[in-house]
Amino acid sequence: LNHNNTIDGKRLIVRRGQPFSITVQSNGSLPPKHHLDLVLHLGKRDEVEIKVQKERGAGDKWWFNQQGAQDEMLLTLHSPADAIIGRYSLAVLLMSPDGRILEKKDKMSFHLLYNPWCKDDVVYLPDETQLQEYIMNEDGIIYMGTWEYIKSTHWNYGQFEDYVMDICFEVLNNSNDALRNSQMDIEQRFDPVYVSRIIAAMVNSNDDRGVLTGRWTEPYSDGVAPYQWTGSVPILRQWSKAGVRAVKYGQCWVFAAVACTVLRCLGIPTRLITNFSSAHDVDGNLSIDFLLDENLQPLESRGGRDSSWNFHCWVESWMRRDDLPKGNDGWQVLDPTPQELSNGVFRCGPCPVTAIKEGNLGVKYDAPFVFAEVNADIIHWIVQRNGQRRKVLDHATVGRNISTKSVYGDFRDDVTLHYKYPEGSKKEREVYEKAGRRVTDVPSESSEPGRLQLSIKHAKPVFGTDFDVIIEVKNEGDQDAHVQLTMLAMAVTYSSLHRGNCQRQTTTVMVPAHKAQQEVLRLRYDDYAQCVSDDHLIRVKAFVEAPGENEPLLTVTDIPLSRPEVFIQVGTPVGAFVCEQVKASISFTNPLPVPLKGGVFTLEGAGLLSSTKIHVSGDISPGQTVSIVVSFSPMRTGVRKLLVDFDSDRLKDVKGVTTVVVRKKYRNIFPEITECY
Repeated sequence: LNHNNTIDGKRLIVRRGQPFSITVQSNGSLPPKHHLDLVLHLGKRDEVEIKVQKERGAGDKWWFNQQGAQDEMLLTLHSPADAIIGRYSLAVLLMSPDGRILEKKDKMSFHLLYNPWCKDDVVYLPDETQLQEYIMNEDGIIYMGTWEYIKSTHWNYGQFEDYVMDICFEVLNNSNDALRNSQMDIEQRFDPVYVSRIIAAMVNSNDDRGVLTGRWTEPYSDGVAPYQWTGSVPILRQWSKAGVRAVKYGQCWVFAAVACTVLRCLGIPTRLITNFSSAHDVDGNLSIDFLLDENLQPLESRGGRDSSWNFHCWVESWMRRDDLPKGNDGWQVLDPTPQELSNGVFRCGPCPVTAIKEGNLGVKYDAPFVFAEVNADIIHWIVQRNGQRRKVLDHATVGRNISTKSVYGDFRDDVTLHYKYPEGSKKEREVYEKAGRRVTDVPSESSEPGRLQLSIKHAKPVFGTDFDVIIEVKNEGDQDAHVQLTMLAMAVTYSSLHRGNCQRQTTTVMVPAHKAQQEVLRLRYDDYAQCVSDDHLIRVKAFVEAPGENEPLLTVTDIPLSRPEVFIQVGTPVGAFVCEQVKASISFTNPLPVPLKGGVFTLEGAGLLSSTKIHVSGDISPGQTVSIVVSFSPMRTGVRKLLVDFDSDRLKDVKGVTTVVVRKKYRNIFPEITECY
């Protein structure tokens, strides 16, 4: 069993470290003293040649044995557990007693993948439940939003869809390393560290023939907006069909999801990770500094390129690191989003998760950058008119609720403690000191806290509605406090790019001793509709200055605006059957007080149907429900996910998902059908 039955029923696809057999037809038995030789080739021009031994030799060699009958020969090939992955061509040679080639059959080929089921393979993962998720599952969940309000979106990895495997090898073949020296590149493909590093570079197109071009702001009119994608397969197919020309556009979750597809397809156990409150530390000082003017507006031109994202996605791949000291095996961070250069190329990793947790920043690859993503300090400064800076907010909120899909179902696993020790623990302080991060002093019991406290409260607002944000100033002191309170709401992207102000209020507030005073910031749809980004995020800042307080107070929160869902109903009470047509009813109701123009539904599902777009004719009025019916024939059995995305001019990234159980159809005459061709 090579665990490839779902990939392609028309070709031979095997995993290294496990034997497989082929049958050779002949006109009769081999003549006396004649024998067969087997030769393997890799590469478009057969750059690598491997002669297969006739008997078991060293563990790192290919060998074969044979069993013959009258006119048929069964050849069983044994690959080493560290064999090169790729497309092999096999030549069977009939040799004379004096070593001459009498006949040659060389039209046979097969694909060899990594084998996480094989104990001797460096990608071996002993847990079958994890293998079913991290290799075999074609559907996934990506976590997005903010650390306080986590939302999920489904993704179709589709690593076993038609021709995806060929495209994955096409990705490897178009890397800069492969184009510079094809033979040397192929010979390195036994190593998942090497291959995963190539994939991390090739998923983005910044400095090679990579798959995706990134863009973090509109316009997206010359491509596909990142939020419109629901799966990796259309992206990979478009890249290949266009002659390996980069697909527009991706953002971090799209880069990570495409990498997950490619790595799972090649046989490396991989899962997608979301790090909430993720830091991008350019200068390596483990401090993310934000400069604000006295109106709380960001001074982007004066600051560096440091940034903090509401969330950032990468992947973890499982492998043994024979190139590193003990203790660095297991999950490795790989980040294909083009952020910083690694050995001159936009990529990150693989970096052991254990090295990040222990602060071992000298480990390959890119450990300091990954460490900062989950551990850096965030400091806000107000730059006064005279140029002086006042520190107004210093908090350690980076690296929160680090999340991945559970292997046991469609729910979230928190893996934060894989990356860092508990906040405030002695071990955490030891790691920070080891890594060179400033350790924030822990206040003693005798130290007096500031008498004023500032907080922001809000419900879960829905995009298209008016809502209130509550700013609370609490006075813990013995005297009344007269404060100036500034409240600012602005639209931002998930990567913290400022899109425009929505509302601003400044007021003087008297807060009685040992009491709290609340002020309301009212946000109307008309205030934020024109400037809100496709990420539907409103950032609220509250700033307090009071006589007698040494430092002003600033607090910041990001408020995600929830969107409606697309409703889907598939099939009949008896369910769906492979190769038989089934109907999906899809509906969406416009929740906005304005009409929607240019509505389009996008459908996709591994084993169900290829990516399909259906345009809505005419405008969709406020409160109007639009419905469509789509027919398709499931291509493979199993538990499948149908994903739907709806987009329009004013409302985008509206998702829907439903589970479709596709069964085998038994017939009296024909054998059971499990796949359509």
